[in-house]
Amino acid sequence: MNDRKQLVIAKAHQLFIEKGFQATSIQDILDYSGISKGTFYNYFSSKNELLIAIFHSVYKKMEKERNELLIGQDRANIEIFIKQIVLQLRSNRTNKLINLFEEVIFIPDEELKEFIKRGHLKMLQWLYERFIDIFGENKKPYLFDCAIMFKGLLNENLKHHTFAQRSLESITQVVRYSVERLINMVNEVSEKGEQLFPPELLEQWFPEGAAHHHKSQYEITQTIALLKDELVNHEDQTKYKALLDFIQNETLYAKEPRHFLVESAFLSLKTAKPQSKAWTENLQKLEELV
Repeated sequence: MNDRKQLVIAKAHQLFIEKGFQATSIQDILDYSGISKGTFYNYFSSKNELLIAIFHSVYKKMEKERNELLIGQDRANIEIFIKQIVLQLRSNRTNKLINLFEEVIFIPDEELKEFIKRGHLKMLQWLYERFIDIFGENKKPYLFDCAIMFKGLLNENLKHHTFAQRSLESITQVVRYSVERLINMVNEVSEKGEQLFPPELLEQWFPEGAAHHHKSQYEITQTIALLKDELVNHEDQTKYKALLDFIQNETLYAKEPRHFLVESAFLSLKTAKPQSKAWTENLQKLEELV
């Protein structure tokens, strides 16, 4: 995405927060961002499409930061999961996403409605995948139900947390309380063998293989973390860690990854000396994943 288009997205986001989405006109956006009407329509077909671009931009940054919390960590550590949820909630509040969602949810625009729906389902998918990490494969048949219940529980707790005008800092307390209830739910439904929604629904909702792609993201993140661990005390660790970060960013976050640059980065990494067996194996695994 070019810098000028990103500037328009940032400026429009500010206006939507200050004035509201429906009260902000396209002319307001043109005046505030200093672009012509022709330039605007070269970037976006409508104000609704611009709003979707704002959501995409915010979530892309949040997902990157959320994944980075896993680097070098045990994915089964529930404390990391709590930090991921808190990070996402803080991002939502900082960017006023809930306010925007509540304002536009009833706008009769099919593309916008579909985007919001898929965002909801992708969150459930992410929770389900993380619950497998935390609670194990043996509880997998019940974890999609638990993802749905946890999302509802957390949202209701947060709503009343807002009604009570509690501080932003106490969000962690709300998340931790909700996660403790989650643990009880997982244990109860798995012990009773009760299932309401089969996890296979995700495959129907994301037939393009999004669930597999999401799992691959974790594998790439974890493999890069292991490679970075191998670079400790290496004289060129800064250089090689930067190359690994570049591969991660291009592979997971770039809309159109520059494959020739990624290949070049791998060639440079293969020259790293000294090379351990673990380094060689993990670098080969990363290359296969990418």
